[in-house]
Amino acid sequence: MLDSLQRLGQAGLDRFQRLGQSVLFLITVVARMMAIVRYPSLLIQELYSVGVLSLALISISGLTVGMVLALQMYTTLVNFGAEQMLGPVVALSLVRELGPVLTALLFSGRAGSALTAEIGLMKTTDQLSVMEMMAVDPIRRVVVPRFLAGIISMPLLATIFSAAGIMGSYLVGVGMLGVDDGAFWSLMRDKVSLSEDVLNGLYKSILFGVAAVWIAVYEGYQAVPTTEGVSRATTRTVVHSAFAVLGLDFVLTAIMFGDY
Repeated sequence: MLDSLQRLGQAGLDRFQRLGQSVLFLITVVARMMAIVRYPSLLIQELYSVGVLSLALISISGLTVGMVLALQMYTTLVNFGAEQMLGPVVALSLVRELGPVLTALLFSGRAGSALTAEIGLMKTTDQLSVMEMMAVDPIRRVVVPRFLAGIISMPLLATIFSAAGIMGSYLVGVGMLGVDDGAFWSLMRDKVSLSEDVLNGLYKSILFGVAAVWIAVYEGYQAVPTTEGVSRATTRTVVHSAFAVLGLDFVLTAIMFGDY
């Protein structure tokens, strides 16, 4: 019994220790972000890697989610004689909630895991140690460009996801289900607010991007320099990013859209 309690307490202390280390790591990265002016080409390269190469996944996923939302929402709205509200209902669902959240989850699965594996492999092959021996700071040279690229890419990808979702719902709602074209767009324009809905969704995506990229680069930088260690770090990135995004989503939704 005492051994079990001891192991439980030790596990809790280890969690808090890793949390503290990750916060110190984030502070270090933020303090050295201005170093990116020395490596602009690296930032562009990472923007292509984590952003452009994620476009196909984000666009197709957004289009599919929008089409499914249109089918599901229409079935419910038609029971209340409100099928003309399909446009604003789908748009609000996407820009407020599904766009930022699903983009962050897809981003962590595709780009976040890749960042962790890449930095972890650099550590395994002693590339980071060689940089330190050559008086090159690996955080400035390796971590900062990837961190900034992820933060910049996330809101752009979330916007593309929401836009693709709206187009998917338009194709299904207007093209297949017979919703009036003018009502679809005009009601969406009237009911969706730029300041309260679109911008709040954008703020969500930025914070989700910070959390997802922070976890990804930290896990890669702190990975055990073995094949198994990198594999476990990559798994932790996906799992912890999902928990962080979903937890942040609840808190941000309560602050932005709740009466609190």
